[in-house]
Amino acid sequence: MHELIRNRIQDSINIKRAVLSDDIFLETISALANEIICSMKEGRKLILCGNGGSASDALHFAGEITGRFQRERRAWPVVVLNADVATMTAIANDYGYEKVFARQAEGHVSKGDVFIGISTSGNSENVYQAVLTAKRLGAKTAALLGGDGGKTGKEVDYPAIVPCGIAARVQESHIMLIHILCELIEDGLLGI
Repeated sequence: MHELIRNRIQDSINIKRAVLSDDIFLETISALANEIICSMKEGRKLILCGNGGSASDALHFAGEITGRFQRERRAWPVVVLNADVATMTAIANDYGYEKVFARQAEGHVSKGDVFIGISTSGNSENVYQAVLTAKRLGAKTAALLGGDGGKTGKEVDYPAIVPCGIAARVQESHIMLIHILCELIEDGLLGI
C-alpha cells in the first residue's frame, strides 16, 4: 500500500513539474486570469461547466468566486451550467445529453463573458458543444483539459492542457489551476 501511495503522489508531482516548466502553459493561465479580470471589471460574468468530477470542479471554482477565496470582498457573478439538475435532465430528454450545456449557454452567455469548460479528455461532447455556442455568442472561451486537449482544445481561446491521459492526475492539476486562477482573479479585481 505504501508503494502505491508513494507512486501516486510522485505521479501527481511529475505532472505538476511538467506544467511548471511549460512557459506557454503558464502564459495561457496568466492570460486567462487577465481576461476574466477585465471581463468582470466590465460587469460581465464567468460561466462554467463540466461532467462528473469536472462538474464538481466547476462548482468549486464558482464557490470561490461568488463566495470568497482568500479575501473578504463582494460576490462576483458566476453561472455553473451543471448545477441545475432539473434543467439538465429536461434538456437531455428533449435535445439529447450532448446539448445540456449548449442550450443553457444560449440562454446565459452574453458578449464579453468568459466561458470555461472543464474536461479531462477534451472530448466531452456536451462541453464541446457549449464552447461552440459560447464562441458564437461572443464570449471568450477557455477550457481546463487533459491529454492532448482533444477537440475542445482546438476551439477555445485559452486551452489549459495538462499533458496526461489519466483523469485522476488531470483533475488534481485542474484543482490546483482553479485555486491559482481564483487567487489571480481576486488580487486583480481588488487591485493587489
